[in-house]
Amino acid sequence: MAKLEKRELGRTGLNLSCVGFGASPLGNVFGPVSRDDALAAVRRALDLGINFFDTSPYYGGTVSEMVLGDCLRELGVPRDEIIVSTKCGRYADGFDFSAERITKSVDESLQRLKLDYVDILQCHDIEFGSLDQIVSETIPALQKLKEAGKIRFIGITGLPLGIFTYVLDRVPPGSVDVVLSYCHYSINDSTLVDLLPYLKSKGVGVISASPLAMGLLTENGPPEWHPASSELKSACRAAANHCKDKGKNISKLALQYSLTNKEVSSILVGMNSVKQVEENVAAALELLNIGEDLDLLHEVEAILEPVKKQTWPSGIQQS
Repeated sequence: MAKLEKRELGRTGLNLSCVGFGASPLGNVFGPVSRDDALAAVRRALDLGINFFDTSPYYGGTVSEMVLGDCLRELGVPRDEIIVSTKCGRYADGFDFSAERITKSVDESLQRLKLDYVDILQCHDIEFGSLDQIVSETIPALQKLKEAGKIRFIGITGLPLGIFTYVLDRVPPGSVDVVLSYCHYSINDSTLVDLLPYLKSKGVGVISASPLAMGLLTENGPPEWHPASSELKSACRAAANHCKDKGKNISKLALQYSLTNKEVSSILVGMNSVKQVEENVAAALELLNIGEDLDLLHEVEAILEPVKKQTWPSGIQQS
């Protein structure tokens, strides 16, 4: 059987599976997931070559971290065979990027994950904090945790792409190893591409999440709370229906589109069942056959052209 491709993550020396296991659904954020289903999904992911698992204390109010930790412990996975990423700064009760909270947060996460260290610790959705605090206080605190061996690499996440350049232009070179961007490398919005040369010049690895644009590029459509404009939702619905009429699934096409750029080390997809894991890995392995879907991709891009690059505001106004 074909093997899931591994890609280097910046200058970290880590090789991530091109499809990453987004563990937010294990925190019951999209509906209840039994422990048995969670365990089966993680086991199947490992069997199929997924080695990258991403969570956060924010997902399900720490439930995602606990469930993922339980699954990895129960499956007895050798620690050096998996890459585990969690986050800090965003919690069920709000945002706190202070050095004190970050330092405490890491110990809490390690306890829940039942690990001695995490491979990547990311400041979660930094646009909701003060970017100057991230530069002057949060990242120096993470450097100390790195020196203490509790984390191996430091990352930042968020929606507006400008936050990445703001921080990376102001911290010492090599302070940030990874950025996790979401909803900016999908068929309706590929603006992350414009930032890739800059990130590469800084030696920063790139992970992209939400290839389905938080549900916009699905047959069922986005959740009620989705912040996209009605125009964008309507165009994505038309694109999904067009794929369905052709006997294709827009979600699979969207994931394959996101996987085509090798400069992005891993595409994170939320998963909570064996079926989802198998579908996502199959889509990645079928990339070789995307030629036959190129016409459909161009048709979908034409439908989405009027709303291309349309995004939505996120975070607080930075002074």
